[in-house]
Amino acid sequence: MDDEDVIRLRRIIVRLARQLNASSTGEGLTPSQPSVLGLIVARGPLSLANLGNLEGLNPTMLSRVVGRLHATNLITRSPGSSDLRTASVTATATGTLTGKRIQEQQRAVVSRCLELLDNSRETVLIEALPVLEELAGMLQRAV
Repeated sequence: MDDEDVIRLRRIIVRLARQLNASSTGEGLTPSQPSVLGLIVARGPLSLANLGNLEGLNPTMLSRVVGRLHATNLITRSPGSSDLRTASVTATATGTLTGKRIQEQQRAVVSRCLELLDNSRETVLIEALPVLEELAGMLQRAV
């Protein structure tokens, strides 16, 4: 892959992420908040350090996002049992419902768009999923 293709791939990934996050702003959340909430719902409870690593957010931005999710009663924040400087977050019942509703909204948007593709393009996209998952894992480890 040459430099132009790498730049194109990066731009496409960023554009897809922004569009998916924007599809859930109807819940009154910023684009970063649904992604963080989704991780907490799917994998919680999570330590703040682990959550920051998974989301690729710096501590200041993570603190803002977690603070907003906590203030809106979508998550709870608990101090660490062995180290009071650490904390973990868990989705509340409201947060779980909101996270699942956002996930369904995003699934529906992607499904509607996929229906517009012809079968051969959809097949190419499905076949590329394992490679994209592998690339995502590599990027996470590299950063």
